[in-house]
Amino acid sequence: MRNTLRATTLESKLPLLAVEHGCIISKDADITVAFEVSLPELFTVTSAEYESMHAAWCKAIKVLPHFSVVHKQDWFMAENYKPDLQKDDLSFLDRSFERHFNERPYLAHKCYLFLTKTTKERMRQQSNFSTLCRGRLTPKELNHEMVVKFMESVEQFERIINDTGYIKLRRLTDEEIVGTDNSSGLIERYMSLSMGDVNCLEDIDLSAKEMRIGDKMLCLHTLSDTDDLPGKVSTDNRYERLSTDRSDCRLSFASPVGLLLPCNHIYNQYILIDDHDENLARFEKTARNMNSLSKYSRSNAINKEWIDRYLNEAHSYSLISVRCHCNIMAWSDDAEGLRRIKNEVGGQLATMGCMPRHNTIDCPTLFWSGIPGNEADFPAEESFYTFIEPAVCFFTAETNYRSSLSPFGIKMVDRLTGKPVHLDISDEPMKRGITTNRNKFILGPSGSGKSFFTNHLTRQYYEQGSHILLIDTGNSYEGLCNLIHNRTHGEDGIYYTYTEDNPISFNPFFTDDGVFDVEKKDSIKTLLLTLWKSEDVSCPEKS
Repeated sequence: MRNTLRATTLESKLPLLAVEHGCIISKDADITVAFEVSLPELFTVTSAEYESMHAAWCKAIKVLPHFSVVHKQDWFMAENYKPDLQKDDLSFLDRSFERHFNERPYLAHKCYLFLTKTTKERMRQQSNFSTLCRGRLTPKELNHEMVVKFMESVEQFERIINDTGYIKLRRLTDEEIVGTDNSSGLIERYMSLSMGDVNCLEDIDLSAKEMRIGDKMLCLHTLSDTDDLPGKVSTDNRYERLSTDRSDCRLSFASPVGLLLPCNHIYNQYILIDDHDENLARFEKTARNMNSLSKYSRSNAINKEWIDRYLNEAHSYSLISVRCHCNIMAWSDDAEGLRRIKNEVGGQLATMGCMPRHNTIDCPTLFWSGIPGNEADFPAEESFYTFIEPAVCFFTAETNYRSSLSPFGIKMVDRLTGKPVHLDISDEPMKRGITTNRNKFILGPSGSGKSFFTNHLTRQYYEQGSHILLIDTGNSYEGLCNLIHNRTHGEDGIYYTYTEDNPISFNPFFTDDGVFDVEKKDSIKTLLLTLWKSEDVSCPEKS
């Protein structure tokens, strides 16, 4: 029986040639610089800060040369919380806390940025000229002068973004891109759709019905046509679930396809920078052709009007014409899970005001162009013309909560998923300049959990060596004191309470060492003066 399966090796089709000095070189002489992006935490960014980040992205993209590709790739992987229960110093309540959140599902997030310099011819190639469709790839020679200028613009790009204070770019090393003997690199993890180390690469099946990587079945939703886009975009939107009539919780415009999409997925955002003047000249020519044919079809007159509005915007506000594309690549191990994921992705796109478009034709070529370093292989027909400012609105601008680096703090949970997070609310806010003191004010209505949180805070502070003094008016902390009192055999957790048979009394004149310093004398004077000057007894006036 003759084998009709057409198969090839990944080595023969891989479009990458080498990784040197932190740069990825493709066989078509494209050069790519990779960064890891650190974004601000979810629900911590104001509308003004979103505007500031948006302006920084726009300013940085403008320094890149013509025929460059900006590819921002956000990985969202479903993982389970794994506590370290083997620690010897865990108390009963700490161990119970960790057990309660054991296997709690959450969405891990990694963000990468790839800046690619290619040629005019490569920018206009369509999907039928993809390296995935070519029989043999012959390496080409790099232009040294082009590389030097591009690297200078990349350094300017990195400096502009890092100067914002909200976003941090860290350039990836060769080992992080290609991996080592003990760990997998970024390219290897992408080819397996895995955020962890890859033991062995899996087969990639590019059939007419669906695309598979091992047992993972892929589905792809694209934003590649202006008809699928909302009528208006913005840097941020109001998140109604956590907002009230007096408070405003903001999230980025693209957050519905980011952390708010609870499934394994990769969100790719492309901005392709062509020659701005050539683009406008081409649109001017198209507008004249549409005008001459407007008598034969009303659609030609409408298209001519839309092109004129685009050109007027470009000339009036000095906007730069670019192409943009976004896609959400999600996957599942079973058909039922994939069907559910398709509905979730479509629903989140509809939340953004977009028309969900499930792309089954260009899924292999779009996956192939998403390989780190192969951004120049992006099919031109899958992009739409816009300006830099609206294109950047499709960037995700937040990540999930991060644990504080400080060893001192308390255990809280992620507001979105319930994953435990270590949080320092004493020292770290002062180091970051958020506050100038360690005072805390807990405000909330009756039954909202003020006493519960304070019990949680004081217990963890005590277990980390802090000295705690509480004035309790409702016996809310008597149970915690009794727990510590029994555990320490009476050394700590001492609780004084007032009763008629045993009223609280103290001797203000008592000292351990018998020394009365200035502070002690002042406190005694203040006490005596307060006791002497009661409200119902007035002092005699001096004549």
